[in-house]
Amino acid sequence: MTIELLAFLIAGAAAGGFISGLAGFGTALLSLSIWLYVMPTWQAVALVAATSVFSGLQSMWSIRSDLRQGTHALPWFLLPALFGIPLGAWSLQWVQADMLKLLIAVLMLAYGVFRLCASQWQFRQESPSAAHALIGFIGGLLGGAAALSGVIPTMWCALQTWPKSQVSAVLRPYNLVIIALAMALYAYQGFYSSDTLVLFAVALPITLVFSQIGLWLFHRLNDVQFRRLINALMFGCGGLLLVNQLF
Repeated sequence: MTIELLAFLIAGAAAGGFISGLAGFGTALLSLSIWLYVMPTWQAVALVAATSVFSGLQSMWSIRSDLRQGTHALPWFLLPALFGIPLGAWSLQWVQADMLKLLIAVLMLAYGVFRLCASQWQFRQESPSAAHALIGFIGGLLGGAAALSGVIPTMWCALQTWPKSQVSAVLRPYNLVIIALAMALYAYQGFYSSDTLVLFAVALPITLVFSQIGLWLFHRLNDVQFRRLINALMFGCGGLLLVNQLF
């Protein structure tokens, strides 16, 4: 393992763990935006999935008292996603690193712009369950393709009149199940080579430590502060990545 690879591995693990603990999504956005510079696409995605599962388990335990708030909506997201995961995993063989980095940059910036306008677009009443199901399917598709299951559902949940705790109670278990199933498919496809497992052994403890830091901050921010911090992270990282890809 070279010094360059180790530095990128640590940076991606820290960034992904922090955003996972803070927001319950975004591990793939931040980690992949770093790891794709030094790893092949299949290996970076497989590594993100593995670290996301373990950091997700840790964050689920920390918010266990809030989970009942998501029970009425979670199945409508999760069940359709199960059909999208294998389709996404099957498409991973054609995904190129540059294409994925550009997609991640666009998603980050789109999320940042969306969050700035979300308060004006919020629905006045609960959205129909069929709409939840469509969003859940799209998240499953992106989760299988690149462990990016959380971005679109997060945008959708922001349009609902749900408090931060309820959004977390839907998104965290949703993302955990999707990424765990995607990880199983990646293992079946042989993505977890001995080299990948060595990278995982180095990245996991860093991810877990920074996930705890993100969780600590999550419990201390009010809704406004939480949104502002997520926006700043998405705009900053997405802008840098897009500039790097285009210029």
